[in-house]
Amino acid sequence: MAIRSVSCGGYGFVYAAQTRMSCGFMGFPSLEVGKERGRMRVTMRDRSKNKKPLQKGRNLSIEAIQTIQSLKRAFKSSADVQQQQQQVINSKFSRLLKFDMMAILRELLRQDHCVLALMVFVEIQKEHWYKPEVSLYAEIILALGRNSLYDKVDIIVLELKREKDRLEAKTEGFNVLLEALTSYNLVEHAMDCFELMKEVGCEPDRSTFKLLVGQLESKGETRLSESIRQEAYKCYGDSLEFVDEQEEMAMK
Repeated sequence: MAIRSVSCGGYGFVYAAQTRMSCGFMGFPSLEVGKERGRMRVTMRDRSKNKKPLQKGRNLSIEAIQTIQSLKRAFKSSADVQQQQQQVINSKFSRLLKFDMMAILRELLRQDHCVLALMVFVEIQKEHWYKPEVSLYAEIILALGRNSLYDKVDIIVLELKREKDRLEAKTEGFNVLLEALTSYNLVEHAMDCFELMKEVGCEPDRSTFKLLVGQLESKGETRLSESIRQEAYKCYGDSLEFVDEQEEMAMK
């Protein structure tokens, strides 16, 4: 331990600096400073031990963060909100890369800034690289439902139907979508999207049928639930109970 004394403004201080050195991230040490009866103790500790895991969807660039802040400020402005928001879109958002645009959309959804998220989504749809993904629509619907914006859900589902010819036949994405819709009791939309799933050539799997049957029965939709069971029987030649048996075997 090295002892140093410093005089400042007529007052004397003694620094006791502990010389244990351990480097943190990128080789830079982090400091802990404490005072003890006229002494200042400086210790070095390894910052890497305090690293926290990154949260999904929050790896935003500086440009993306600045754009989000500008959009929020424009949204809170008492002046012409739409004009100011469009200025932010033109001056900042439209110049970003695809990765940043998608990160901004997901961050706005995570923060429940749904109106801003929908505005950003409209701009993303104009990009040459944009390709509709059912899973992204599911993310948007989850955020809208969480904020009880069911009129906006109607618009998003209608938009999804319009994209029918461009949708990829991914069962997993449709399952996420169906779960999002049924979790907010949007049964009619869920059944429409179930039909859309088949129209784009995406075959429902056993998880799809189990999800729909379970959600419909929990909401008292016994007729719809029975029709889904019958369809599952036509596809797999058995009832849905075999799904539960497989899961029990997997757990064992």
